[in-house]
Amino acid sequence: MPAKRNPKSTSSQPAPAGSGRFAYGGLDRVMHEKARLGILASLAAHDGGLLFNDLKQLCSLTDGNLSRHLAVLSDAGLVEIWKGTGRTRPQTMYRLTDVGRSRFADYINELERVIADAQLDAAPHAEASSRRLRDSRGWSSA
Repeated sequence: MPAKRNPKSTSSQPAPAGSGRFAYGGLDRVMHEKARLGILASLAAHDGGLLFNDLKQLCSLTDGNLSRHLAVLSDAGLVEIWKGTGRTRPQTMYRLTDVGRSRFADYINELERVIADAQLDAAPHAEASSRRLRDSRGWSSA
């Protein structure tokens, strides 16, 4: 059964403070796992697809680990599997589906929003936060 997709934010503007601005509903758990993120990025960079062994090498995964992650991605409708023969032995190629490419692009946009929020909020607040800690009565750094 395909994984449920989180609703995509329709606004590129950050949500107001206090209203779930940092909830990031577009971070899909199927894609967010480290190995699956690497697999999707590899496949996104290779429109024609990748053979199992090439994908295994690019992502530094074992046969079993790669197989399991590819099954999850395939079940979610993100990756398609192609079987063929090459040099007298069977080979398997994997490609992003059209839906997978679109969902991965949405996911990357959400990650870019996380990065933008962190960069926007981190610098100005670091100094103020440090000042607040120094001025706090009854609190000390752990």
